[in-house]
Amino acid sequence: MLRLKCSLVLILFFSLSTKAQQVDSIANHNKVKIAPFIIPAVFIGYGLMAKGDNFIRDIDRNTQRELQEDHPFFSKSADDFMRYVPAVAVYGLNLAGVKGRNSYVDATGNYLVSMGIMTGVVAFAKKQSHRLRPDGSGYDSFPSGHSAASFVAAEFLKQEYQDVSPWIGYAGYAVATTTGIFRLYNNKHWVSDVVAGAGVGILSAKLGYLVYPQLKKLIMGRKQSNFNVMPVYQQKAVGFSMSGTF
Repeated sequence: MLRLKCSLVLILFFSLSTKAQQVDSIANHNKVKIAPFIIPAVFIGYGLMAKGDNFIRDIDRNTQRELQEDHPFFSKSADDFMRYVPAVAVYGLNLAGVKGRNSYVDATGNYLVSMGIMTGVVAFAKKQSHRLRPDGSGYDSFPSGHSAASFVAAEFLKQEYQDVSPWIGYAGYAVATTTGIFRLYNNKHWVSDVVAGAGVGILSAKLGYLVYPQLKKLIMGRKQSNFNVMPVYQQKAVGFSMSGTF
């Protein structure tokens, strides 16, 4: 029964994330700016609704109770590094010769800005919400920072490779969803924390891709640059070579 419920949660996350990508594609085609932000906003709204005593909070408690009854000693640290896997995949694919949407520099800039937005939002929300974690370890449960980071990485991967293959983005979202589920099994977060974290992550990445180009213009002006960074392997060591004109 528990496995069925967890599978349903996984399917829900994955289907909604896929729907977000489909809405994003429609928005790009029709040049509608608000559409890509609807799904992450719904996720965040869902999490915020759990603040009161309602059916969403009941889902939190019932899910946590069943997970702990069936898997009381579940303890995996995979979620600590899984949250970065989709982002690492961007660089891995580039190293393998599969070029994405942006250069190394611009891709990294988009990711860093997205992570900066996410980190600020999560830190502020944790402090304001003061929600107790299900394991009682602290009052910083809402939203899930691991989930937010993993969905930033997933959206980053999707943004860079959606023109190559949509399945690359789907894989990133599957990893991010699994990271969120691991947080539930590890008794570190409520379901609403994870859902809200996913929303914050997706929203932060989408905002990052809007903000970074503007920051780049402010820093570098309108002058075009041919600056590029390429990975190199010499004398059994991996590094980067930088070249270009400004």
